[in-house]
Amino acid sequence: MTFRDPLPTAPTPGGSQSLQEVHRSVGLPKIPGFWRRLLAFSGPAYMVSVGYMDPGNWATDIEGGSRFAYQLIWVLLMSNLMAVLLQTLSARLGIVTGRDLAQGCRDAYPKPVALALWVLCELAIGACDLAEVLGTAIGLQLLFGIDLMTGVLITAFDVFLLLAMQRLGIRKMEAFILVLVATIGGCYVIEIFLAKPDWAPLFAGFRPHLQSTEALYIAIGMLGATVMPHNLYLHSALVQTRQVPRTVEGKRQANRYNFIDSAVALNCAFFVNAAILVLAASAFHRNGVVVTELGQAHKLLAPLLGTAVASTAFALALLVAGQSSTLTGTLAGQVVMEGFLDFRMRPWLRRLLTRSLALIPAVITIAVLGDHATYKLLILSQVILSMQLPFAVIPLVQLTSDKRRMGEFANRVWMKVLAWLTAIVIIGLNIKLVIGITGEWLGGSTPPLLRIGVIGSLSAIGLLLLYVALHPSLKKLRRLGRRAEPAIPQAPVLREVLGYRRIAVALAVESFDQAVLDHGLSLARAQKAELLLLHVAEGFGPRYFGGESTDEETREDAQYLERARLAVERLGVTARVRLLYGDPVVQIPKAVEEENVDLLVMGSHGHRLVGDIFFGSTVEPVRHRVKIPVLVVRAD
Repeated sequence: MTFRDPLPTAPTPGGSQSLQEVHRSVGLPKIPGFWRRLLAFSGPAYMVSVGYMDPGNWATDIEGGSRFAYQLIWVLLMSNLMAVLLQTLSARLGIVTGRDLAQGCRDAYPKPVALALWVLCELAIGACDLAEVLGTAIGLQLLFGIDLMTGVLITAFDVFLLLAMQRLGIRKMEAFILVLVATIGGCYVIEIFLAKPDWAPLFAGFRPHLQSTEALYIAIGMLGATVMPHNLYLHSALVQTRQVPRTVEGKRQANRYNFIDSAVALNCAFFVNAAILVLAASAFHRNGVVVTELGQAHKLLAPLLGTAVASTAFALALLVAGQSSTLTGTLAGQVVMEGFLDFRMRPWLRRLLTRSLALIPAVITIAVLGDHATYKLLILSQVILSMQLPFAVIPLVQLTSDKRRMGEFANRVWMKVLAWLTAIVIIGLNIKLVIGITGEWLGGSTPPLLRIGVIGSLSAIGLLLLYVALHPSLKKLRRLGRRAEPAIPQAPVLREVLGYRRIAVALAVESFDQAVLDHGLSLARAQKAELLLLHVAEGFGPRYFGGESTDEETREDAQYLERARLAVERLGVTARVRLLYGDPVVQIPKAVEEENVDLLVMGSHGHRLVGDIFFGSTVEPVRHRVKIPVLVVRAD
């Protein structure tokens, strides 16, 4: 039985596809067999998992272990469970809809909101790349004695490694990443063997508890380092490299195998992160040492564990972690830019741009504050990632719960509960962190201008998050009265108005069209004028494809206008319809001029401030753009 997607899946708007150069490039075996098919689907989650063990994780895990022993290992477990859930939803979105998370956000939210989400995601990718730059540079310093500034500058050229890997194809890149993951894991098997951890306190660390604000700061850094926002965008694109049949059974099978892929790969990442924390607790906390630099950890491992192998394995794993995560971070940046903006940039140029943005704070920090400040910069980068998480998690849960997009694969009730609980935990931890950190920053002799800037920025981010969370509900409220036929007055009030030959009535396809038509029809009958019924379709499709848009909303709008025209003509008034596409503020004045309209009738909600922010304002800017009288009907 074939399955017809609720929404179009290919080609995507603008003719682009996620990671177009490798889209549907991996075939699936036609011969049935669990292991053969699992092997064919395996790969995307391993590429995503390297982001869960990048150098930023090392900073938070080492500080957490050296300061609080095994007490925060439960944070890693909780973060890993969240990661499995969210990455599974991300993969499901890509498989079922054929669209990645960035494209889904571009479709679902107004353009300004989508652009704001893009900017925040780019900041997160920059923070992640900063961690990769510092980690690679520190690894080079520890292994080869290269000074940190030179190591940072060397990382600018690893773009060529990525370009070489991309030419080999997605499967060879996945295999290469898997080798790197195995190398990191092997190094930490050696480290744990040498560290000889205390198993009883270790298992006690799985009991959730936080002893201080400082522990909370490290815990949130761990959360941001483990559940990485850009990985959600990347995973939804990588799963589209497989030639999944567009049938119900084909998608169901792909979802099942990708869940296994995610569970195995992310548990490998959990082992690495837990091993780093356990190593720090066993080697440093046990000896009363608090580590504040990765270089310090490297120097102390050999004397504390009694062998140089520990230090060498640590440095090698750090270097490999930085290089492996830089590959997938670049792909994530490509997915985000193309998905949100429908704009393709040459991969090498995109890589150089991202790396340049990461090099600037790294170079400045090293030049001004010295090598020791890089460790705090690593932790700060992970906190930035954690604060961006809600802006990726909430859209992901909303999109995968939408039956119009997902059909029978939409999240069931129990999945929604788990997903929203995850989102609430992330948002709650971040609010607590922001209140604590902001209080420290704004205390004492902080300049008033800086106070205003910090509070204003946080308020804007909070309002954006609130809008994203409430967007589906607001959209439903706006569409409540759209499906009913416009009610035409049976006995319109006739008014003596001179000189009107053509009257335009702007319909919003909402319940208040009744009042607008009352006035427009009354004036048209009094002057024996022609009535022009206008409506602007302003969804994603109409904005970008104009009259070629064929989405459901555009078809409903056209039918609505035609029913209104027939109803008006039954009352003896000549009427025409014109469906416009794009921004009402631009399209309505343009149509008024082209049609030689003498009077424009529009409806107004009477919004103020917050209402205009949520629902927009059209009447005022249109009134100033036209040269004819505008009758504004207050229709609450």
